[in-house]
Amino acid sequence: MLELRLVQGSLIKKVMEAVKDLVNDANFDCSATGFSLQAMDSSHVALVALLLRSEGFEHYRCDRNLSMGMNLGNMAKMLKCAGNDDIITIKADDGSDSVTFMFESPTQDKIADFEMKLMDIDSEHLGIPEAEYESIVRMPASEFARICKDLSTIGDTVVISVTKEGVKFSTKGDIGTANIVCRQNTSIDKPEEATIIEMQEPVTLTFALRYMNSFTKATPLASQVTISLSSDLPVVVEYKIVEMGYLRFYLAPKIEEDEEMGVHAEAVETKSKTEAKPKKEMKAKAESKPSVMKTEDEEESTESKPLLKSKPKLEIKPDRETNGEVEVEVMDVE
Repeated sequence: MLELRLVQGSLIKKVMEAVKDLVNDANFDCSATGFSLQAMDSSHVALVALLLRSEGFEHYRCDRNLSMGMNLGNMAKMLKCAGNDDIITIKADDGSDSVTFMFESPTQDKIADFEMKLMDIDSEHLGIPEAEYESIVRMPASEFARICKDLSTIGDTVVISVTKEGVKFSTKGDIGTANIVCRQNTSIDKPEEATIIEMQEPVTLTFALRYMNSFTKATPLASQVTISLSSDLPVVVEYKIVEMGYLRFYLAPKIEEDEEMGVHAEAVETKSKTEAKPKKEMKAKAESKPSVMKTEDEEESTESKPLLKSKPKLEIKPDRETNGEVEVEVMDVE
Protein backbone atom coordinates (compact mmCIF):
# COMPACT_ATOMS: atom_id res chain seq x y z
CA MET A 1 0.00 0.00 0.00
CA LEU A 2 1.29 3.44 -0.96
CA GLU A 3 -0.22 6.68 0.31
CA LEU A 4 1.50 10.07 0.05
CA ARG A 5 -0.12 13.32 1.18
CA LEU A 6 1.52 16.58 0.11
CA VAL A 7 0.15 19.85 1.49
CA GLN A 8 2.12 21.89 -1.05
CA GLY A 9 0.41 20.34 -4.04
CA SER A 10 1.89 22.93 -6.39
CA LEU A 11 5.33 21.42 -5.73
CA ILE A 12 4.66 18.19 -7.61
CA LYS A 13 3.00 20.20 -10.40
CA LYS A 14 6.15 22.31 -10.83
CA VAL A 15 8.33 19.20 -10.88
CA MET A 16 6.28 17.64 -13.67
CA GLU A 17 6.33 20.83 -15.74
CA ALA A 18 10.12 20.84 -15.43
CA VAL A 19 10.75 17.26 -16.61
CA LYS A 20 7.85 16.26 -18.88
CA ASP A 21 9.41 17.70 -22.04
CA LEU A 22 12.76 16.04 -21.37
CA VAL A 23 11.56 12.55 -20.41
CA ASN A 24 8.45 10.86 -21.81
CA ASP A 25 8.05 7.72 -19.71
CA ALA A 26 9.69 6.92 -16.38
CA ASN A 27 9.44 4.80 -13.25
CA PHE A 28 8.75 6.47 -9.91
CA ASP A 29 10.47 4.50 -7.16
CA CYS A 30 8.81 4.58 -3.74
CA SER A 31 10.51 3.31 -0.60
CA ALA A 32 10.44 4.00 3.11
CA THR A 33 12.91 6.85 2.66
CA GLY A 34 11.21 8.75 -0.13
CA PHE A 35 9.71 9.20 -3.57
CA SER A 36 12.24 9.33 -6.43
CA LEU A 37 12.64 9.31 -10.19
CA GLN A 38 15.65 8.73 -12.40
CA ALA A 39 15.49 8.73 -16.17
CA MET A 40 17.46 9.69 -19.28
CA ASP A 41 16.27 11.53 -22.34
CA SER A 42 15.88 9.57 -25.57
CA SER A 43 19.29 10.63 -26.91
CA HIS A 44 21.11 9.63 -23.69
CA VAL A 45 22.69 13.09 -23.46
CA ALA A 46 20.83 14.25 -20.33
CA LEU A 47 19.70 12.56 -17.12
CA VAL A 48 17.05 13.66 -14.59
CA ALA A 49 17.22 12.71 -10.91
CA LEU A 50 14.42 13.66 -8.47
CA LEU A 51 14.23 12.97 -4.74
CA LEU A 52 11.36 13.91 -2.42
CA ARG A 53 12.18 12.64 1.07
CA SER A 54 9.47 10.98 3.15
CA GLU A 55 9.77 13.50 6.01
CA GLY A 56 8.69 16.32 3.68
CA PHE A 57 5.20 14.83 3.25
CA GLU A 58 2.40 15.44 5.74
CA HIS A 59 1.56 11.74 5.55
CA TYR A 60 3.80 9.08 4.03
CA ARG A 61 3.06 5.38 3.96
CA CYS A 62 4.95 2.86 1.85
CA ASP A 63 4.61 -0.72 3.09
CA ARG A 64 7.11 -2.13 0.58
CA ASN A 65 9.27 -0.83 -2.23
CA LEU A 66 7.16 -0.01 -5.26
CA SER A 67 7.96 1.09 -8.81
CA MET A 68 5.26 2.89 -10.78
CA GLY A 69 5.69 3.42 -14.52
CA MET A 70 3.98 6.55 -15.80
CA ASN A 71 3.79 8.73 -18.87
CA LEU A 72 4.94 12.09 -17.54
CA GLY A 73 2.90 14.06 -20.06
CA ASN A 74 -0.31 12.34 -18.94
CA MET A 75 0.63 12.79 -15.30
CA ALA A 76 1.18 16.50 -15.87
CA LYS A 77 -2.26 16.76 -17.50
CA MET A 78 -3.91 15.23 -14.46
CA LEU A 79 -2.00 17.46 -12.06
CA LYS A 80 -3.14 20.53 -13.99
CA CYS A 81 -6.63 19.74 -12.73
CA ALA A 82 -5.44 20.52 -9.19
CA GLY A 83 -5.44 24.06 -7.87
CA ASN A 84 -2.12 25.55 -6.78
CA ASP A 85 -3.28 25.55 -3.14
CA ASP A 86 -4.79 22.06 -3.23
CA ILE A 87 -3.56 19.20 -1.06
CA ILE A 88 -2.50 16.30 -3.29
CA THR A 89 -2.70 12.66 -2.21
CA ILE A 90 -1.21 9.83 -4.28
CA LYS A 91 -2.49 6.30 -3.63
CA ALA A 92 -1.63 2.90 -5.09
CA ASP A 93 -2.43 -0.61 -3.89
CA ASP A 94 0.11 -3.42 -4.01
CA GLY A 95 -0.11 -5.19 -7.36
CA SER A 96 -2.52 -2.60 -8.77
CA ASP A 97 -2.22 -1.47 -12.39
CA SER A 98 -3.37 2.08 -11.65
CA VAL A 99 -2.58 5.04 -9.38
CA THR A 100 -5.06 7.49 -7.88
CA PHE A 101 -4.53 11.24 -7.49
CA MET A 102 -6.81 13.03 -5.03
CA PHE A 103 -7.03 16.83 -4.90
CA GLU A 104 -8.50 18.56 -1.84
CA SER A 105 -9.16 22.28 -1.60
CA PRO A 106 -7.68 24.00 1.50
CA THR A 107 -11.18 24.48 2.96
CA GLN A 108 -12.05 20.79 2.34
CA ASP A 109 -15.20 21.83 0.45
CA LYS A 110 -14.07 20.25 -2.82
CA ILE A 111 -12.46 16.85 -3.36
CA ALA A 112 -11.62 15.38 -6.77
CA ASP A 113 -9.96 12.09 -7.62
CA PHE A 114 -8.40 10.91 -10.87
CA GLU A 115 -7.21 7.41 -11.71
CA MET A 116 -4.42 6.77 -14.18
CA LYS A 117 -3.24 3.49 -15.68
CA LEU A 118 0.31 2.46 -14.87
CA MET A 119 2.80 1.32 -17.51
CA ASP A 120 5.38 -1.46 -17.65
CA ILE A 121 8.62 0.37 -18.36
CA ASP A 122 11.90 -1.48 -18.66
CA SER A 123 14.52 0.64 -16.95
CA GLU A 124 17.56 0.13 -14.79
CA HIS A 125 18.29 2.11 -11.66
CA LEU A 126 21.56 3.88 -12.27
CA GLY A 127 24.10 4.40 -9.53
CA ILE A 128 25.50 7.94 -9.65
CA PRO A 129 28.57 8.20 -7.43
CA GLU A 130 29.35 11.35 -5.50
CA ALA A 131 32.16 13.27 -7.16
CA GLU A 132 34.49 16.13 -6.35
CA TYR A 133 33.90 18.93 -8.85
CA GLU A 134 36.59 21.34 -9.97
CA SER A 135 34.22 24.33 -9.89
CA ILE A 136 30.85 24.93 -8.23
CA VAL A 137 28.74 28.00 -8.98
CA ARG A 138 25.71 29.03 -6.92
CA MET A 139 23.63 31.82 -8.39
CA PRO A 140 20.02 33.07 -8.54
CA ALA A 141 17.93 30.58 -10.52
CA SER A 142 16.03 33.37 -12.28
CA GLU A 143 19.32 34.96 -13.41
CA PHE A 144 20.60 31.67 -14.83
CA ALA A 145 17.30 31.18 -16.69
CA ARG A 146 17.53 34.71 -18.12
CA ILE A 147 21.11 34.16 -19.31
CA CYS A 148 20.24 30.89 -21.08
CA LYS A 149 17.20 32.47 -22.72
CA ASP A 150 19.14 35.53 -23.90
CA LEU A 151 22.06 33.53 -25.29
CA SER A 152 19.73 31.20 -27.22
CA THR A 153 18.67 34.17 -29.37
CA ILE A 154 22.28 34.44 -30.59
CA GLY A 155 23.62 30.87 -30.78
CA ASP A 156 22.88 27.19 -30.17
CA THR A 157 25.61 26.44 -27.63
CA VAL A 158 26.90 28.03 -24.45
CA VAL A 159 30.52 27.99 -23.30
CA ILE A 160 30.71 28.13 -19.50
CA SER A 161 34.11 29.25 -18.18
CA VAL A 162 34.89 29.45 -14.47
CA THR A 163 37.99 31.38 -13.42
CA LYS A 164 39.00 33.45 -10.42
CA GLU A 165 37.50 36.43 -12.26
CA GLY A 166 34.03 34.85 -12.15
CA VAL A 167 31.83 32.69 -14.35
CA LYS A 168 31.45 33.61 -18.02
CA PHE A 169 28.66 32.44 -20.33
CA SER A 170 29.50 32.84 -24.04
CA THR A 171 27.91 31.99 -27.36
CA LYS A 172 28.34 32.80 -31.03
CA GLY A 173 26.04 32.58 -34.00
CA ASP A 174 25.42 33.92 -37.48
CA ILE A 175 24.50 37.38 -36.20
CA GLY A 176 27.41 37.77 -33.79
CA THR A 177 28.68 36.84 -30.34
CA ALA A 178 27.61 37.36 -26.73
CA ASN A 179 29.47 37.18 -23.42
CA ILE A 180 27.92 37.49 -19.96
CA VAL A 181 30.17 37.54 -16.89
CA CYS A 182 28.86 37.03 -13.35
CA ARG A 183 31.31 37.94 -10.60
CA GLN A 184 31.14 36.64 -7.05
CA ASN A 185 28.64 38.63 -5.02
CA THR A 186 27.82 37.51 -1.48
CA SER A 187 24.78 39.64 -0.74
CA ILE A 188 24.14 39.56 3.02
CA ASP A 189 20.78 41.30 2.88
CA LYS A 190 19.34 38.92 0.28
CA PRO A 191 21.14 35.53 0.29
CA GLU A 192 18.95 34.30 -2.57
CA GLU A 193 20.53 36.95 -4.83
CA ALA A 194 24.12 35.97 -4.02
CA THR A 195 26.54 34.52 -6.56
CA ILE A 196 29.08 32.21 -4.92
CA ILE A 197 31.95 30.56 -6.80
CA GLU A 198 34.02 27.70 -5.35
CA MET A 199 36.89 26.95 -7.71
CA GLN A 200 39.55 24.26 -7.33
CA GLU A 201 40.61 24.41 -10.98
CA PRO A 202 39.52 26.65 -13.90
CA VAL A 203 36.98 24.90 -16.13
CA THR A 204 35.73 25.63 -19.64
CA LEU A 205 33.01 23.42 -21.15
CA THR A 206 30.48 23.73 -23.97
CA PHE A 207 26.82 22.68 -23.75
CA ALA A 208 23.71 22.70 -25.93
CA LEU A 209 21.49 25.65 -24.99
CA ARG A 210 18.29 23.77 -25.80
CA TYR A 211 19.00 21.41 -22.89
CA MET A 212 19.97 24.25 -20.55
CA ASN A 213 16.75 26.09 -21.37
CA SER A 214 14.83 22.89 -20.67
CA PHE A 215 16.51 22.60 -17.26
CA THR A 216 15.56 26.17 -16.34
CA LYS A 217 11.89 25.18 -16.38
CA ALA A 218 12.63 24.07 -12.79
CA THR A 219 13.29 27.69 -11.77
CA PRO A 220 9.96 27.99 -9.84
CA LEU A 221 11.19 25.22 -7.50
CA ALA A 222 14.13 27.12 -5.98
CA SER A 223 15.50 30.62 -5.59
CA GLN A 224 19.05 29.44 -6.30
CA VAL A 225 20.63 27.00 -8.74
CA THR A 226 23.90 25.11 -8.23
CA ILE A 227 26.06 24.37 -11.28
CA SER A 228 28.84 21.81 -10.71
CA LEU A 229 31.52 21.48 -13.38
CA SER A 230 34.52 19.23 -14.03
CA SER A 231 36.44 18.70 -17.25
CA ASP A 232 35.85 14.92 -17.26
CA LEU A 233 32.28 14.79 -15.90
CA PRO A 234 28.82 15.88 -17.02
CA VAL A 235 27.64 19.19 -15.61
CA VAL A 236 25.13 18.96 -12.74
CA VAL A 237 22.41 21.63 -12.60
CA GLU A 238 20.68 21.27 -9.22
CA TYR A 239 17.55 22.89 -7.81
CA LYS A 240 17.15 22.22 -4.10
CA ILE A 241 13.58 21.69 -2.92
CA VAL A 242 13.36 23.18 0.57
CA GLU A 243 12.83 20.55 3.29
CA MET A 244 12.08 17.92 0.63
CA GLY A 245 15.03 17.03 -1.56
CA TYR A 246 16.25 18.09 -5.00
CA LEU A 247 15.79 18.01 -8.74
CA ARG A 248 19.09 17.45 -10.59
CA PHE A 249 19.90 17.51 -14.28
CA TYR A 250 23.07 15.93 -15.71
CA LEU A 251 24.26 16.96 -19.17
CA ALA A 252 27.21 15.72 -21.21
CA PRO A 253 29.41 18.46 -22.70
CA LYS A 254 29.62 19.01 -26.43
CA ILE A 255 32.76 17.89 -28.24
CA GLU A 256 34.97 20.88 -28.98
CA GLU A 257 35.94 21.56 -32.59
CA ASP A 258 39.60 21.52 -31.58
CA GLU A 259 39.30 17.82 -30.84
CA GLU A 260 38.26 17.22 -34.44
CA MET A 261 41.60 18.50 -35.77
CA GLY A 262 42.73 14.87 -35.85
CA VAL A 263 40.77 14.48 -39.09
CA HIS A 264 42.78 17.24 -40.79
CA ALA A 265 46.08 15.91 -39.43
CA GLU A 266 45.29 12.49 -40.85
CA ALA A 267 44.43 14.02 -44.24
CA VAL A 268 47.80 15.85 -44.34
CA GLU A 269 49.65 12.64 -43.49
CA THR A 270 47.80 10.74 -46.24
CA LYS A 271 48.61 13.46 -48.74
CA SER A 272 52.35 13.29 -47.98
CA LYS A 273 52.34 9.51 -48.48
CA THR A 274 50.49 9.61 -51.80
CA GLU A 275 52.89 12.19 -53.26
CA ALA A 276 55.70 9.62 -53.11
CA LYS A 277 53.79 6.99 -55.14
CA PRO A 278 54.21 6.41 -58.94
CA LYS A 279 52.31 8.76 -61.26
CA LYS A 280 50.08 6.06 -62.78
CA GLU A 281 48.95 4.79 -59.39
CA MET A 282 48.33 8.32 -58.24
CA LYS A 283 46.13 9.06 -61.21
CA ALA A 284 44.10 5.92 -60.62
CA LYS A 285 43.57 6.87 -57.02
CA ALA A 286 42.61 10.41 -57.95
CA GLU A 287 40.00 9.15 -60.43
CA SER A 288 38.44 6.67 -58.01
CA LYS A 289 38.64 8.72 -54.79
CA PRO A 290 35.39 10.50 -53.90
CA SER A 291 35.50 14.28 -53.60
CA VAL A 292 33.99 14.27 -50.15
CA MET A 293 34.71 12.31 -47.02
CA LYS A 294 32.83 11.90 -43.78
CA THR A 295 34.04 13.73 -40.74
CA GLU A 296 35.12 11.92 -37.60
CA ASP A 297 31.83 12.99 -36.04
CA GLU A 298 29.77 11.24 -38.72
CA GLU A 299 31.79 8.04 -38.52
CA GLU A 300 31.66 7.80 -34.73
CA SER A 301 28.31 9.41 -34.00
CA THR A 302 26.89 6.10 -32.78
CA GLU A 303 29.59 5.60 -30.17
CA SER A 304 28.87 6.55 -26.58
CA LYS A 305 31.49 7.68 -24.13
CA PRO A 306 30.89 6.66 -20.50
CA LEU A 307 31.04 9.80 -18.40
CA LEU A 308 29.43 8.53 -15.20
CA LYS A 309 30.13 5.29 -13.37
CA SER A 310 27.04 3.28 -12.67
CA LYS A 311 25.46 0.17 -11.27
CA PRO A 312 24.57 -0.97 -13.92
CA LYS A 313 26.65 0.98 -16.40
CA LEU A 314 25.40 4.50 -17.04
CA GLU A 315 26.51 6.02 -20.31
CA ILE A 316 25.86 9.61 -21.26
CA LYS A 317 26.88 10.28 -24.81
CA PRO A 318 28.99 13.33 -25.58
CA ASP A 319 26.69 15.77 -27.34
CA ARG A 320 28.06 15.91 -30.87
CA GLU A 321 26.94 18.08 -33.74
CA THR A 322 28.10 17.31 -37.28
CA ASN A 323 29.10 20.46 -39.09
CA GLY A 324 28.52 18.85 -42.50
CA GLU A 325 30.87 17.13 -44.90
CA VAL A 326 34.43 18.31 -45.37
CA GLU A 327 35.54 18.99 -48.91
CA VAL A 328 38.86 17.26 -49.70
CA GLU A 329 40.92 18.58 -52.59
CA VAL A 330 42.31 15.82 -54.82
CA MET A 331 45.66 16.75 -56.42
CA ASP A 332 46.13 15.65 -60.03
CA VAL A 333 49.76 14.94 -60.80
CA GLU A 334 50.90 15.40 -64.35
